[in-house]
Amino acid sequence: MSEHSIKLKWELGGAAFTYDAYPRNHTVTFKNRETVTMSAAAAYRGDAALPDPEDMFVASLSSCHMLSFLAIATKRKLSVVSYEDDAVGHLENNGGKLWMTKVILRPKIVFAGEADPALVTRCHDEAHHACFIASSVKTDVTVDPV
Repeated sequence: MSEHSIKLKWELGGAAFTYDAYPRNHTVTFKNRETVTMSAAAAYRGDAALPDPEDMFVASLSSCHMLSFLAIATKRKLSVVSYEDDAVGHLENNGGKLWMTKVILRPKIVFAGEADPALVTRCHDEAHHACFIASSVKTDVTVDPV
């Protein structure tokens, strides 16, 4: 159906190539335009001020859910004014292997006018099932609207 590509770039620079010394910072360029500097998580000697792959994983799930929700909301005649999400991912040791076991999405949505809570819940459920990122992972993704 479609292909999605990025360009990742990392360089050693003047550092020694040892576990303690090599740089974790790297860039990811999307669609040959936007470049994001990323790092490893601080626990793995990365720059805590930069996004890491785990952050991007959570962001991808949150963004996909939001975009699916907005599309469904328009079809259900819900008028969304703003959408925020304070999503959190849980990286856990499960059977000796670290993996993102669950991601909790916490969308806070402002509607123009009244929105039937049952309809909003159905829209979130439909959005979850429509989100192809959520469908692509074994991570438990839950939606807990604020």
